[in-house]
Amino acid sequence: MRKFWKDFKAFISRGNIVDLAIAVIIGGAFSAIVTALTSKIIMPLVNWVLAACGGAEGLESAYTILSPGYTDGVLDLTKSIYIDWGAFIAAVLNFLIIAFTIFTILKIMMGAQGLIKKSVSELPTRIERKELKKQGVNMKDPKAVIKATAELREKNKPAPEPPKPTQEELLTQILEELKSQNSKK
Repeated sequence: MRKFWKDFKAFISRGNIVDLAIAVIIGGAFSAIVTALTSKIIMPLVNWVLAACGGAEGLESAYTILSPGYTDGVLDLTKSIYIDWGAFIAAVLNFLIIAFTIFTILKIMMGAQGLIKKSVSELPTRIERKELKKQGVNMKDPKAVIKATAELREKNKPAPEPPKPTQEELLTQILEELKSQNSKK
């Protein structure tokens, strides 16, 4: 039983679980913001445009009655079976806004991550730092360190390999070698 609780504690303490819990909480709060934006700002604008174009009451009245239910001779939606197109359109708008916002945030984070990786790759390794100190580079000047590191890496870059012969060149060499061996006989 102790091992079970120890494993459970290790599982809960892992960073992935905590990150997931935080993401769910933030996602719920963000969903409330997007729902409010859609229902309180965007949908009234859509309804206003629809009303100006001759639509009745906007998306609230965008439904198809399948089986009407009446109370005192008046259509009662609570007793009717209907397709609520307005609610569907609002849900689609919510989804598009959330998807676009998440895409934008991820795009920004990925770009920032790329910049961080690039700037980290420009920094010297421990061995390079020792070499730069020997050369007398001021290690407190970041621009000088990055420049000197780039120069050191360029200087220490291995010579490029000569290009490998193509298949035709190899076959030509083999043919010449065979001819020279046949002529010796």
